Amino acid sequence: MIKKSMTIFRCAAILFDLDGVLIDSTRSVDRQWRAWAREQGIDEEKVIAIAHGVRAIEVIRAVAPHLDAGAELRKLESREADDRVDVAVMPGAIDLVNTIPDGRWGVVTSGTRDLATARLRLAGLRVPKVLVTAEDVANGKPHPEPYLRAAKLLGVKPQECLVIEDAPAGIRSAHAGGMKVVGFASTFEKEKLGEADAAVQSFEELSVAVENGYLRVSAG
Repeated sequence: MIKKSMTIFRCAAILFDLDGVLIDSTRSVDRQWRAWAREQGIDEEKVIAIAHGVRAIEVIRAVAPHLDAGAELRKLESREADDRVDVAVMPGAIDLVNTIPDGRWGVVTSGTRDLATARLRLAGLRVPKVLVTAEDVANGKPHPEPYLRAAKLLGVKPQECLVIEDAPAGIRSAHAGGMKVVGFASTFEKEKLGEADAAVQSFEELSVAVENGYLRVSAG
């Protein structure tokens, strides 16, 4: 029998992306972006190709610079917040988060605070003390600012943080901040997450234990 390889990380804190990692919302996000694109007469595939893992306002500016990005963002995220079909907590996410001591984890999302909070509560996940959203940074992923801000708020050195991400833009953001990354193959297949330091397909392949004051994370 061939044994799966396992990667062990030692870190002071874990930072999770939200959509596609803690929350299974990919189909909802995809559905709302496609509906918005059709309304604007924009190629759906062009939008979807860049929509995952980055701030919505940046997607809107990129594909529809002639529109009022702020107004379109409010309309789009209001629809996303109301769309509860296919939105659920990722299997195993609650159990894993509950093994991490308070103050040792946070969420870094490209969505707005209202949308992130609504999704966390809908999924039955507690809102962490550190929640970095689109409004909290000047530069979204793949810029390192979102993850660096989360590390600062947790009082942890960036290089002592481990990030769980489902999108290439988020992996690049974390790496640019000097952090290790576990790719979570939900929105994208493992092959598309090759920049990550390790990759898993579900929370069944992740475990966390406290060891000598650090978090020992097994991936694989």
